[in-house]
Amino acid sequence: MILRYFYDEYLAHASYLAGCPKTGEAIVIDPSRNVDQYIQTAKSNGLEITASAETHIHADFVSGTRELEARTGAKIYLSDEGGTNSKYENLINVNHRLIKDGDTFNIGDLTFEVMHTPGHTPESISLLLTDSGSGADVPMGIFTGDFIFAGDVGRPDLLEKAAGYEGTAEQGAKEMFFSIGRFKQLPDYLQVWPSHGAGSACGKSLGAIPSSTVGYEKMFNPALQYEDEKEFMQDLLCGQPEPPKYFSIMKRVNKSGPPLIGDLAGPSKSNDRSDLIQWLKNGMVIDTRDVNEFAKGHIPGTINIPFNKSFVKWVGWFTDYDKPLYLLVESGTINNLLTALHSIGIERIAGYMDVVSAVRNYPKLEKCEEIEPGHLDRMLESDKPVVLDVRNQDEWEVGRVPGSAHIMLGTLPDRLNKVPRGRPVVVYCASGFRSAVAASILQANGIKNVRNLKGGYSLWKKRKAVSIK
Repeated sequence: MILRYFYDEYLAHASYLAGCPKTGEAIVIDPSRNVDQYIQTAKSNGLEITASAETHIHADFVSGTRELEARTGAKIYLSDEGGTNSKYENLINVNHRLIKDGDTFNIGDLTFEVMHTPGHTPESISLLLTDSGSGADVPMGIFTGDFIFAGDVGRPDLLEKAAGYEGTAEQGAKEMFFSIGRFKQLPDYLQVWPSHGAGSACGKSLGAIPSSTVGYEKMFNPALQYEDEKEFMQDLLCGQPEPPKYFSIMKRVNKSGPPLIGDLAGPSKSNDRSDLIQWLKNGMVIDTRDVNEFAKGHIPGTINIPFNKSFVKWVGWFTDYDKPLYLLVESGTINNLLTALHSIGIERIAGYMDVVSAVRNYPKLEKCEEIEPGHLDRMLESDKPVVLDVRNQDEWEVGRVPGSAHIMLGTLPDRLNKVPRGRPVVVYCASGFRSAVAASILQANGIKNVRNLKGGYSLWKKRKAVSIK
């Protein structure tokens, strides 16, 4: 058997290609929309992709199953579990098979057995893999999707928080407890191949290792240690991170099927300042440079979302999917940026421009001052600034700068009316990155007297502790 692991750092998403060398067939489990990587890997290993499978209707990225079906003819295996709201749509002209608990299917000498594992979503399934070609008659591993992660389990509250299905969070937690009970009955030696790693918002404390075993998770996964259902449910639902706004859109897209990449219109490149002025009127313009470069000088009205590992998450929070999006990009990054944006269904990318040239040729730039913790303390004594904490709720509850207001970064564009005008604003997060993004949003929306706290709350707290000593 051939097994290959793919990991998208922008999405903290893992997908897998499993192939049978004897027949030359391969299947991709939970593929991303960037299917070229699977096709190329299959070809280099003498395989042809004949199938793909989804463990559930994903909320955090656009699935690549229909893209693979269109490009290779691969048959799609989809869950037929769950209620009406958990069923896939628009499958009439799609090569597919709906599968339920206990069903099996073969890709060459590889046998997959379906295990219904609701909790994260009602239709969630896991796939037990047996390599019959090696003479085995028992499974060697299980693709768990968003059911079991390394060190965590899938959150059950997304349908309620992101999709608006009231009452489903508690029901999901109850189903997760039952599914975990089934998981614990599996052999300890089984390998566990999850669909996400650390940084994913599909759980609250995912580990960074790519795989695990059933036995290890039974011993050390905190969520698998509970005997009392109510205690488990209470703990699972407590402290889950805020789901990005785009999650609700991904649910709809993956349920009905996304457009094919080849059918999308590509953005046009411009070097004209007048175009940039018009872009700022028509939609959102994102400057993708590092926060420090942006702070030194940027075009008024632009928002800073650096193209790094957190780019996809924040662009998904801030983008209006119904309006055009424009990009100020660094040389050689546009193709990777488009791949990242397409991965979460952002397709109305109307234009882009080289950011270095755009900034150099713009007549009057804007800056954002960064201040030391001591400067903030002096301002608190004299200037009565608005101190804005843009960290997550759990971070805010642990500790904060006295007198600060809390607006989590992802919700800031929708809560700008909560930021008082006419007073200096100091923004902080844990380290200074998220607050730099927040400062760009405030400036782009007319709040100009903004400062970013250098080193964030971590440095402020450290300096405070030293001064007390």
